[in-house]
Amino acid sequence: MFEVLVFVYESYWRGDACPAPEQLGRKLSAQGFDADEIREALHWLDGLSLATQGIQLIRHADETTATVGIRSRSDEVIPQSPNSIRVYSNTEQEHIGAECLGFISFLESSGVLPTGMREIVIERAMATSGEPLTIDELKIIVLMVHWSTGLEPDALVLDELCDDTDSRVAH
Repeated sequence: MFEVLVFVYESYWRGDACPAPEQLGRKLSAQGFDADEIREALHWLDGLSLATQGIQLIRHADETTATVGIRSRSDEVIPQSPNSIRVYSNTEQEHIGAECLGFISFLESSGVLPTGMREIVIERAMATSGEPLTIDELKIIVLMVHWSTGLEPDALVLDELCDDTDSRVAH
């Protein structure tokens, strides 16, 4: 499924440029992807679309960053307290894994993953099969959440999300 998501990300730079699921399914099939992988990816993308519909983006002046919140009935967003922490359930800890939870924490503390988007990343991570999630799979999920909201990550962050860290040499 993750190969399909990478293809979609690379082919359609923004979520709103992606074709309807039926047409996308045909394009993916023409690219030679397995029918089960296509079905699973389309189902996952549908869930991503539903999850990001409740997002409220307040774009900053630079047009590349935004404050992200979850819409409520009155469209008022209650910001997370700076002293609060996210407590992960046992199921989330087992499925996502310690390495990925650490990476989510790193992205959040560096300002790359606002609270609302963090929750979508976690929800979409929980919607995948296989335990625990690999760091490369999590990076694809983070990219897809940014892709779906229309926010482009900073170039250095994009490099971190797309780079294969196994082949890096420490200096």
